[in-house]
Amino acid sequence: MEEKKNYESSSNLKKYIKNLFDFSQYSIKTILYILLFVVLVVISIILLYYNYFIDTTFVYTIVAEWFVNPIYALGFLGIFLFIGIMAIQGLIVPIPSEVVLLATGMIWGWFFGGIMGIIGSMAASLLCFYISRRGGRPLAKKFVGDSGLAMADRLINKYGIKAIIVSRFIPIISFDVISYASGLVDIDIKKYSIGTLIGSIFRAFFYSIWGALLGFTPPIDTTDVELIRAQSEVFNVILLLVLAILVLMFVLYYFISKHYEKKVDIPE
Repeated sequence: MEEKKNYESSSNLKKYIKNLFDFSQYSIKTILYILLFVVLVVISIILLYYNYFIDTTFVYTIVAEWFVNPIYALGFLGIFLFIGIMAIQGLIVPIPSEVVLLATGMIWGWFFGGIMGIIGSMAASLLCFYISRRGGRPLAKKFVGDSGLAMADRLINKYGIKAIIVSRFIPIISFDVISYASGLVDIDIKKYSIGTLIGSIFRAFFYSIWGALLGFTPPIDTTDVELIRAQSEVFNVILLLVLAILVLMFVLYYFISKHYEKKVDIPE
């Protein structure tokens, strides 16, 4: 009996592994999207490791020298480069969106910088969502099966747009991870876009205002990178505190209003 169970477990494991590497049911186009998704995930993991364990300023230096300075140097044409860079930033998880959004305030001032931040954030989030939906979801189905995805789909359908809005507000939650995760589940793209837009408005203007107040004028040299990195972490904490206060105020309002409703309902 025990041998039979072990044989069945071994057989099921072999079938599972075989299914993971069997892409015959997918079209060439879908397979290419899966490969692109896997490559982006691998690059992100490598950069995360390098940035956290080898050189903590590496990613910030890339943002300053390859992104911010070229955008500033191009003048008006830098607008188009910025949108493209935001798309690249969205695809590669470790590149911090908050630093790029801070740069919008340095380059264009708080108002136009905020507008550009919203446009760039939407472009990045939709591109990530699309690649994840076309390449990531088929891969996720292989790992967790239809039942596993169905459970995630039910949760996102229940809390979908609210979850997207809240996650876009919270700075410690990666903007790009949410974009990829949303593509893996069956959320309607309209709800996803609306939730992302609402969350991006506050986020983009928050960082563009602080970017304008920092007082840095591009081009940025390597000596400024560490200060910008430190400042971005401070702004993340400030944003988190603001959100915590807003949540606390909402909770207090909710319980106080419920308390008074009960008083009104009590018969004399």
